[in-house]
Amino acid sequence: MPTVPFDTFLFDLDGTLIDSVGDLTIAVNLLRAELDLAPLEISRVREFVGDGAAMLAKRSLPEGAFSEERLERFLTFYGENLRKKTIVYPGIPEFLEMHRGEKMAVVTNKPYRFSIELLEGFGLLPYFPVVFGGESCETKKPDPAPVRHALDSLGSHPATAVFIGDHHTDLRAGRAAGVRTCFCAYGIGHDGGIPYDFRAETPADLSRLFPAEPR
Repeated sequence: MPTVPFDTFLFDLDGTLIDSVGDLTIAVNLLRAELDLAPLEISRVREFVGDGAAMLAKRSLPEGAFSEERLERFLTFYGENLRKKTIVYPGIPEFLEMHRGEKMAVVTNKPYRFSIELLEGFGLLPYFPVVFGGESCETKKPDPAPVRHALDSLGSHPATAVFIGDHHTDLRAGRAAGVRTCFCAYGIGHDGGIPYDFRAETPADLSRLFPAEPR
């Protein structure tokens, strides 16, 4: 495949920049404990991540147990445990620094307030002038609208942008928005059989796939 001179990098958050499944599991199991339900293994919660907080909470409860009140409880628990076990993937800060000054955005289904708090807490926020959370648009990924809005906010063209994510929702949204996609196989999610243009087995692969242009 010929090299494309990308000038815009769009990122998912969970499973791409950070590994947050440990803290999400804490929140899920605190919610389940209130209902006298047994805790879930982290491997099980990992399967539920990728479609936003509401879907994670719903999938973590028995059928019919989900409610808006319980979603709020989950969000409270998560907010109280936001950075206990979450880490930035090794190699991500170096990749972002390599591309400092280029157009970059985060497009995630995670609630905006948690996204900002995590990015700020880990020192990543300065790299991202644009951050779209799960409620930033009328629709979430896999709808392409958040990707398109991020491109518009950055003044970028789809032909020179790549969406980097670990979940089929990222791949669907990116393809529908007309950008190239990179699947992060090291992350939390799965590709769902959706085609992609690039594949990163480790975060270090991102620097190989998308080297910095000479300055």
